[in-house]
Amino acid sequence: MSPLETAGVLTGIGAVWLTTRQNVWCWPLGLVNVAIFAVVFHDARLYADMGLQAVYAALAVYGWHHWLRGGAGGGALAVARAPIRTLAGLTVAGGAASWAIGLGLARGTDAAVPFWDATTTAFSLVAQLMQARKWIENWVVWILVDAALVAKYAYSGLSGTAGLYLSFLVLAAVGLASWTRALRAARTL
Repeated sequence: MSPLETAGVLTGIGAVWLTTRQNVWCWPLGLVNVAIFAVVFHDARLYADMGLQAVYAALAVYGWHHWLRGGAGGGALAVARAPIRTLAGLTVAGGAASWAIGLGLARGTDAAVPFWDATTTAFSLVAQLMQARKWIENWVVWILVDAALVAKYAYSGLSGTAGLYLSFLVLAAVGLASWTRALRAARTL
C-alpha cells in the first residue's frame, strides 16, 4: 500500500467515524479524503471512482452547510427518515445513472470494471446525498455499496482500499445503530 493510499485510508476512517457520531467535522476531513483518493483512483484506472471524488467534494460542502443550518429555524439538522417517494426516485435515478455511466466507461475508456465501477459510483452518490440530508436510510445504502466496493477493490488489487471499505462497512452498521438510537430518542421527547 502506497503512502498516499495509507493517508486516504486513515482520513476516510476518521471521516466516517465522525459521521457515525453526527460530528460536523466529518465534512472537512472528508474533503481531505476525497482529494487523496482522486489521485489513488486515477492511478488505478478506476475513473468513475476518481470522478466521484469531485462530486463528493461538492456534496461535502453541501452536507457541511446543511448539517449546520438545514434544521428547524436555520439550526442544526436532526436525523430523520427519507420520504418514501424520494427513496423510490433515488433508486430509479441510481439505476439509470449506473447504466449510463457504465456504458460511457465501457465505450470510452479502458476502465477495468466499467459497470461494477459505475454502479458503486451511482449508488455512492445516492447514499452521500441522503447522508447530507441526515436521512437514516443512507446507512442501508452504504452497507450495500461498501460490500460491493470491498469486492471491487480486492479484485482491482487495492488491498488497502478494500480494507478501508471493509472498515466502512462495519462503521456503516455502527452508524445505522447510532442514528436509529438518535431518531428514537428524538421521538420520545
